Amino acid sequence: MKRTWSTELVKSYMEPHRDEEKAGPMAKYMKNKFPYLGIKTPERRQIFYTIVKENELPSLELMQQEVWALFELDEREYQYVAIELLAQFKKQLTIDDLAFCQKLIEKKSWWDSVDGIAPGLVGGIVKMNRAEGEAVMVEWAKSANMWTNRASILHQLKFKKDTNEELLFATIIRHAASKEFFIQKAIGWVLREYAKTNPEVVRQFVHNNELAPLSKREALKHIK
Repeated sequence: MKRTWSTELVKSYMEPHRDEEKAGPMAKYMKNKFPYLGIKTPERRQIFYTIVKENELPSLELMQQEVWALFELDEREYQYVAIELLAQFKKQLTIDDLAFCQKLIEKKSWWDSVDGIAPGLVGGIVKMNRAEGEAVMVEWAKSANMWTNRASILHQLKFKKDTNEELLFATIIRHAASKEFFIQKAIGWVLREYAKTNPEVVRQFVHNNELAPLSKREALKHIK
């Protein structure tokens, strides 16, 4: 009989794989922002797959509660599991879930969690309802929180030919003068990805606008 999803259930699968020898270097790689269990990504994903296979996912009504409970645990792997759990509901997420995504983005913020949420989950929600979703992204771009700004830049990362150029470029210009490494990097990353679809437009945009050297370098990396 399958058991009901809970934080304690997840911990019962994860804790036996704790590896202090791996945990130290993993924490160091992430600037010691968070403690780690010491479970590498491939193993963690296999554990998550096993949890999902052997147990019942929470209901849609309880999903946010369960995701948040995992986000509040100390070790970083639990935040990764939380994002993977949220992704299980990707097709059911709506505009109303963007506020929860923002809450996650602004909790224990670092590039790994933000980048796990912004392109796939936030981008997916926006794509299903462009008008309302893009209005929220405009507000995120104005946020005083740098990580929410980064998410607004990166939400179109995987959009390819469906990219709203006007919104993309307006968001980039808003943050073009930022001294924040993670903003400069996000700008370069999203432009580099869009250059795979429309290289000449990206080339012209970079040529005609004042961007940080890091952003320019990243944007033009694969344009001949």
